[in-house]
Amino acid sequence: MLKNGLMMQYFEWYIEDDGNHWKRLKEDAKHLSEIGITSVWIPPCFKGTGTQDNGYGIYDLYDLGEFDQKGTIRTKYGTKEELIAAIDELHKYEIQVYADVVLNHKAGADGVERFKAIEVDPDDRNQTISEPYEIEGWTEFTFPGRKGKYSDFQWHWYHFSGTDYNQENEKKAIYRIEGQNKGWADDETVDNEYGNYDYLMYADIDYSHPEVVEETKKWANWFIAETGVDGFRLDAVKHINENFIYELRESIESNFGKQFFIVGEYWDQNYSSLKNYLESQDYKMDLFDVGLHHQLEQASKKGNEFDLTQLFDQTLIQNNPMQAVTFVDNHDSQPNQSLESFVEPWFKPAAYGVILLRQEGYPVLFYGDYYGIKGDNPIEPQREVIDKLLYLKKNYAYGNQTDYFDHRNCIGWTRSGNEEYPKGCAVVISNSEAGFKDMFVGEDKSGCVYEDYLGNCTNKITIDEEGNGHFLVEAGSVSVWVNKEE
Repeated sequence: MLKNGLMMQYFEWYIEDDGNHWKRLKEDAKHLSEIGITSVWIPPCFKGTGTQDNGYGIYDLYDLGEFDQKGTIRTKYGTKEELIAAIDELHKYEIQVYADVVLNHKAGADGVERFKAIEVDPDDRNQTISEPYEIEGWTEFTFPGRKGKYSDFQWHWYHFSGTDYNQENEKKAIYRIEGQNKGWADDETVDNEYGNYDYLMYADIDYSHPEVVEETKKWANWFIAETGVDGFRLDAVKHINENFIYELRESIESNFGKQFFIVGEYWDQNYSSLKNYLESQDYKMDLFDVGLHHQLEQASKKGNEFDLTQLFDQTLIQNNPMQAVTFVDNHDSQPNQSLESFVEPWFKPAAYGVILLRQEGYPVLFYGDYYGIKGDNPIEPQREVIDKLLYLKKNYAYGNQTDYFDHRNCIGWTRSGNEEYPKGCAVVISNSEAGFKDMFVGEDKSGCVYEDYLGNCTNKITIDEEGNGHFLVEAGSVSVWVNKEE
């Protein structure tokens, strides 16, 4: 985690399919640096099923927008050349780049193959509901447009553990591929929702196959060297054999060092699931704090019925702060997406106050909140207030943290500042009527006049001789109080 690190997820689901995204990112690098962004999580930069594919319908990991495949050379976001140019530009401003890596499945196969499979119960994938029989599945990946450049590896049915479509009779079902050493990953190595959640979509990659393990490790080393990325955001890790993820991480570490950053997306708000996963990885990677995201969502939907003193219950940021990557929303939680759980606009500034101005966690700013969400139901950005919070993070949110979580509808905390940034700040959040928090900011601040940098409260507050202030907050709002003299 970078010192005072701030990641930006630089995409949302409905970005235009114009091939200009890498160019936009390159042009934005200087501005991102100015607002305090230290790392950027980019969308999947590999060839998907077509340019309309956001990158999660992954076809060829070696095609970064370089080969004429799936009817296009560029990806949704641009060409390989433009991608590398954007990464280089971000590096000029000392911004790290994390690639969104999709290793769970492959899509858009080049041909069908015949093999034996067995239908399983979608609600319990360990229960079979047919005898084994031959199906025609889309499992042959030969990458004709790439012609073996970078890797001559081709994928066949035995490299996969399952699929969801039989071309022969056009039947959709969850098919477990049969054969020697075939089957789902062991129950204890993947999430156990639906009995065994190894299968998610498309042709499911079998990480018990030694050729697959070898090729994927080889690919990862090629990709990092080729692009210069500084980290991975691993998609859908709860569906991938955790032993393979461990092996992959070790391989990357041995080639690129411990500073290579990896964060996994394990979408489960149950803290114990995330804890178990971190244990399986020896705590050597981070996870997104899905529990905190859902708490923020619930707080935004329940209003004053939500107990703010319990905001951090069962969250990573409370239990494993060193491994917690915190976020308000992302491309999956935005409206009309698979994991829709969007934080209501009224609460968004408070939610960002929570992830940006606290000591723990590696916060993520979502492109959709900062630049707006497009699509059929566009959502206006909250850039003005977020810019103020980013300024506060960059200049004030340092030093020891003291929490005042003593009222279910009104919480606050102070940051004392440090040698380099001695100012500190006081934060108050209400999800009900206007309120206040009496909080200590330091005897050295005695007599100082504080104001709300967000402008939600117009009062001025004078710190008493003991170093305490009577900090106000408007109804359903957030205020961040800083020394006016600054």
